[in-house]
Amino acid sequence: MFKVSLASLLHCNIRRHLIVCDVTRLFMFDLCPEFSLTHLVLAKNVTGNMETSNSHSSAIMWFFKDRGFDDKSIHEMFQKCKRLEGMQREKASENWVYLRSVGIQERKLPSVVRKCPKILTLSLHEKLVPMVNCLETLGSKPQEVASAITKFPHILSHSVEEKLCPLLAFFEALGITEKQLGKMILINPRIISYSIEHKLSQMVEFLSSLHLSKGGMIGKVLVKHPYIMGYSVDNRLRPTSEFLKSLGLTDMDLQKVAVNYPEVLCRDVNKILKPNLSYLTLRGFGVGQIAALVTCYPPVLIKSVSNSLEPRIKFLIDVMGRRLDEVVDYPDYFRHSLKRRLESRQKLLIRKNISCTLSEMLDCNQKKFLFKFGLVQ
Repeated sequence: MFKVSLASLLHCNIRRHLIVCDVTRLFMFDLCPEFSLTHLVLAKNVTGNMETSNSHSSAIMWFFKDRGFDDKSIHEMFQKCKRLEGMQREKASENWVYLRSVGIQERKLPSVVRKCPKILTLSLHEKLVPMVNCLETLGSKPQEVASAITKFPHILSHSVEEKLCPLLAFFEALGITEKQLGKMILINPRIISYSIEHKLSQMVEFLSSLHLSKGGMIGKVLVKHPYIMGYSVDNRLRPTSEFLKSLGLTDMDLQKVAVNYPEVLCRDVNKILKPNLSYLTLRGFGVGQIAALVTCYPPVLIKSVSNSLEPRIKFLIDVMGRRLDEVVDYPDYFRHSLKRRLESRQKLLIRKNISCTLSEMLDCNQKKFLFKFGLVQ
């Protein structure tokens, strides 16, 4: 009786020697008691349907198996990256070892490869090493490059000459230095995948429409909040700026928002800004008061209602015994920590029976606060 060993099954050309069908696979399983279900799945992945029988080589399959990848993950990676088909285990191992050597933790490597299986197929010395070396020159800390690769492994699939160099030239024209670009890329490595023509140029045009083109202000905004470049101008940034205008903010106010709180422009109007506006209205703030709040402290529209706004307003009214218009006069009230700043200082003032405005209470560091109210022991 003809027997098929596991070794011969995985290392010979199955398509040439066996008729691939369910009956054949069941026959092999019956003949080989040691042929487990996992091996059967592996065999199926190796042989597969007729059109993929030569693609999933046994060597690379076992490479993934040895590193803890399950069958579903392996299948998904082969679907993502056709270049895995037929590649040598030695090449994958070489790239795996290199990625570990640049600081990526062993436990995180499977996640990195699942995100971008192509990373194992790239030329080590023509692709991976040049990009890593370039990123290392941009970083200031040893783990920054490893962190950037872990966040966005696809960064290694881009070319230094074709992608990174043009990006550097584009951002330098905006007054962004090489060191600042390095910081931006290491914080938001997806930047390297953005099209200069179709995405970054649109971003610059939008910020220019807010009259930020002078004095390198556009570059300062991008450096301050690199994630802003990931948002759509038409679907997110422009609708948010128009909503802010509808609340009474002027062009000058929008400039201040973009420069000081660019993250506000990135938030969804319907999911975040409008619910916060409804909450402030429900709490008794008038239209003019809300406009004043947003103008002076824009993040009031993006802070969590349940975790930030509601607890602070309750503390203001129920514990401090103050009125809402006091917050309108000092919107930065919402910026201060409830536990570390508001509660602790309120207790000291109550103990000494001291009365003051919110700005007098909060608009100084702890040392000045204690000295101002004679609380230094």
